Amino acid sequence: MKKLLMFAALAFGCSLGLMAQDVVSAVDGTVKRLDAASKVVVVKASDGTEHTFHFGDDLAVHGGHATAAGASDAMHGLKTGSHVAVHYTVDGGQETAHEIDRLGGDGLKVSKGTVSSVDRDGKKMTIKTADGSEQTFDLTENAAKDTGEDIGKGADKTAKVSVYYTEDAGRKTAHFVKKVI
Repeated sequence: MKKLLMFAALAFGCSLGLMAQDVVSAVDGTVKRLDAASKVVVVKASDGTEHTFHFGDDLAVHGGHATAAGASDAMHGLKTGSHVAVHYTVDGGQETAHEIDRLGGDGLKVSKGTVSSVDRDGKKMTIKTADGSEQTFDLTENAAKDTGEDIGKGADKTAKVSVYYTEDAGRKTAHFVKKVI
C-alpha cells in the first residue's frame, strides 16, 4: 500500500510538471538580437525585462511579409528593432517560443476599443471601437489563453484593448490581445 501511495504521488507530481509545460504566456517588446542559425531571439519586453527565447519545433511567425524567396526567409522579415509579441512556454527555466507575431508597421493589423464580449469556448471576442462600431474577431488558441488570463479577471466589459489580427476574406483572426492601461 505504501508503494502504491508513493507511486500515485509521483505520478501526480509528474502530471503537474507536464501541465506547467503547457502553460503559454505572452510578452510584447522589441527584438534586440535574432539568430536564426542558433534558433534564438532576444526580446526586450515593454516592462524592461529581457527574454531569451529558443525556437520551438512548432514555431509560427505571423505578420511578417512574404518574400519572393519563400521558405529561405524563415523569419518572414523579422529583424532587430521589430516590435513583436512572443507566445512561449517555460520548461526547466528555458523559454521556448511557439509563436512570434510582428506588430505594427507592415506587421499584424491593429484595432483598439473596449471589450463588448468574450466567448472563450467559441474563441470569439467583440470590441467596440471609438467610432461606436463593433468588430468581432476569431481568437487563435494562444490569443484565447492570453485573453482568458489578462482580460478575464472581472473586467470583460470594461477592458480597453489593442487587438492585433490578420484578415482573410473578411474574417478577422486575433493573434495577440493586449490590455491598454
